[in-house]
Amino acid sequence: VNKAVITVPAYYNNSQRQTTKDAGKIAGFDVLQILNEPTAAAIAYGFDRKAYSSDDGENILIFDLGGGTFDVSVLSINKHKIEVKAVGGDTHLGGEDFDNRMVSHFVQEFKKKYKINISSNGRALRRLRSACERAKRELSSSMEAIVEVPCLHETQDLHSKIRRAKFEQMNMDLFEKCIEIVGKCLEDTGMSKTQIDNIVLVGGSTRIPKVQELLKDFFDGRKELSKAIHPDEAVAYGASVQAAVSNGDHTANLILRDVTPLSLGIRKFGDSMSVLIPRNTQIPVRRERSYCTVADNQDSVPIHVYEGERPNIEHNNLLGEFLLEGLPCAPRGEIEVIVDMEIDPNGIMKVSAEHKISGIKEAMIMTNESGRLSDDDIPKMIAEAEKLKNEDEHYYMNKRLNKDKPRGEMKNKDVENIKAGLEGPSEWLTENENADRDDLVKKMKEVKRLCRKIDKDPKKLPT
Repeated sequence: VNKAVITVPAYYNNSQRQTTKDAGKIAGFDVLQILNEPTAAAIAYGFDRKAYSSDDGENILIFDLGGGTFDVSVLSINKHKIEVKAVGGDTHLGGEDFDNRMVSHFVQEFKKKYKINISSNGRALRRLRSACERAKRELSSSMEAIVEVPCLHETQDLHSKIRRAKFEQMNMDLFEKCIEIVGKCLEDTGMSKTQIDNIVLVGGSTRIPKVQELLKDFFDGRKELSKAIHPDEAVAYGASVQAAVSNGDHTANLILRDVTPLSLGIRKFGDSMSVLIPRNTQIPVRRERSYCTVADNQDSVPIHVYEGERPNIEHNNLLGEFLLEGLPCAPRGEIEVIVDMEIDPNGIMKVSAEHKISGIKEAMIMTNESGRLSDDDIPKMIAEAEKLKNEDEHYYMNKRLNKDKPRGEMKNKDVENIKAGLEGPSEWLTENENADRDDLVKKMKEVKRLCRKIDKDPKKLPT
């Protein structure tokens, strides 16, 4: 064997993929492709069911819970085309975390029973972890498991047992987190639960009965969990099919389309992010948007490219920057710059900025490794954006209410009228720091109506 297709977690960035590819080369393989694990599982599922020959197509959800990572993907299989609709996951959630909970439980039990603390004894913890992992597997088919470690500490043995209910209780928050990620991934696709045709289980940890039960409950008990493919072998099976295709075997000729894991955009005036390519957009993709100058006689525009889910660029990840120079002098708002963002099938991104009238243009090319986030940072940023929605609403309102004085030739009386009109919303924001999102959105609409009045005629503002 001298050729290989290697699979990686869906959140791996280009740098991690390249390192994996290099490791394959060092091992003596000609690496044909680096393939996402959920996509490989989807290939295995489709090939096994002959879904590629179907005219109807299927929407499938891949639930991949392994030893150290969790991936969930929603894909559409239609004839020879597999399209990734959305991805989600957690790179630090898997069977090892369940083992850790059990180890902590028995460390405390051993300490309470024998007054011996083994938490700093590496050898004892390794032996206990092996026993806990065996018990975890046994609990998938039995209601009770024995945890036995002879001479765990010097001559003191550990002999205990754990019931499935106790194991489920100590890990329930982790199980529920998996289901939350499934819900978010499904929400990103815009699909309803009923539009998912099949749910495919991948990874050894999907054998845990409680995980299966919660997943079925999420889909209201209407969907059976597909166990047509071996959870431990599905990814390798799919990779082997793709290897055959890459090597010229057209028995199952496939077209794969992946997605971007985070939103991509540029910094605009006020340190906020203008998104050009939203998260979970299929690649290849190309988007453009027009922007105007914000100052009189502005002769250059800096382009800062970011990825992330927060409205304030301070919380997002800077990928690169360049400067569009030599713009003709003109009043603010009259010079229009077109920003174009493109990602090719290999994940290489090109960003350009152009002033159409003068023909001035600048561009830069970035691979995924150019300052991109690690697989740990991507789900962390998405979770943080969800958690801090209210704070972001406050940020938007503060930006609207605390702008500098209006530019241009405005009379002092007009400026005073504008300030008076903004006092009410500003006071409300100060007095209602813990307001929920709905109230903030409602108040934001009031401010926007106020701003439209400013654009039309400042004198008509309430005083």
